[in-house]
Amino acid sequence: MPLISPSTYRTPAWLRGGHLQTIYPVLFRPMPELNSRHERLELADGDFLDLEWSGNAGKKLAIICHGLEGSARAVYVRGMAARLLNHGWDILAWSYRGCSDEPNRLISSYHSGKTDDLDLVIRHGISQHPAERIDLIGFSLGGNLILKYIGERGTAIDRRITRGVAFSAPCDLACCSAKLSQWQNKIYLERFLKTLRSKVQEKHQRFPAELDLRGLGAIHSFAGFDGQFTAPLHGFSSANDYWERSSSRQFLGKISIPTLLVSALNDPILGPKCYPFDEARLNKSFFLETPPQGGHLGFYTASGYWSVTRAIEFLSAS
Repeated sequence: MPLISPSTYRTPAWLRGGHLQTIYPVLFRPMPELNSRHERLELADGDFLDLEWSGNAGKKLAIICHGLEGSARAVYVRGMAARLLNHGWDILAWSYRGCSDEPNRLISSYHSGKTDDLDLVIRHGISQHPAERIDLIGFSLGGNLILKYIGERGTAIDRRITRGVAFSAPCDLACCSAKLSQWQNKIYLERFLKTLRSKVQEKHQRFPAELDLRGLGAIHSFAGFDGQFTAPLHGFSSANDYWERSSSRQFLGKISIPTLLVSALNDPILGPKCYPFDEARLNKSFFLETPPQGGHLGFYTASGYWSVTRAIEFLSAS
């Protein structure tokens, strides 16, 4: 315990296989309309974070973290936000550095373990919103981010942060990188690398002396990209150093508030070390649910997206 089995998720009979379950929502999930307010949070280092607020200053606030190369306006973020609003939560969704409509100002941007920026957003949310409780929700990279954040703080976490929910979190980044390099997963890898290369090229125009683009076109793995760009731009000695220090799995044992990780066993992006069964067995505050089906951030049903229902169910538990 607390391993949650069996999962309540059931995929439609026609939606079979992890790849189809991953790709279908990307192509066909409708974009909800939200009445949101934009805010630019200026940072002490000269950079900024773009925030999207929704709601009416109630007693509950959900802070939502998106996935790799997503944004606060990603369809899965807005889908979660729309349902949470209907159940009494206000919403603070945020775009990581370099993930909003405007490039961030510094040569560095975001990465999978940058919990200091999440802490800035949480502190700002606490200062601006009267919520009595704050819940953290993360998708994919954002899931790794909130798991790491909650675990890093352990019993010292702010008392207003009451629960966390992560979906499809790559909690072992090295294992995830290896899984994405397999031939059957190249479609996801190249989709991520396409936008990451574009951002590096844009930064080179502003910081030509600090960014060497030689070999960029020949990079076809996260080992290559993270080794040449992510790691050195964010203070890591290598891709392996970045992956090791930024993976959330090592922090799961210190989680002290009820926190749920949901990862489908047929997720084409997550490797075997991204399923922390032992940590869930040993920590009464860390819950792991592993549906056999669902893909990566999929969890579609004929009546909507089960992930939203599951998040509300877990956050509403006494």
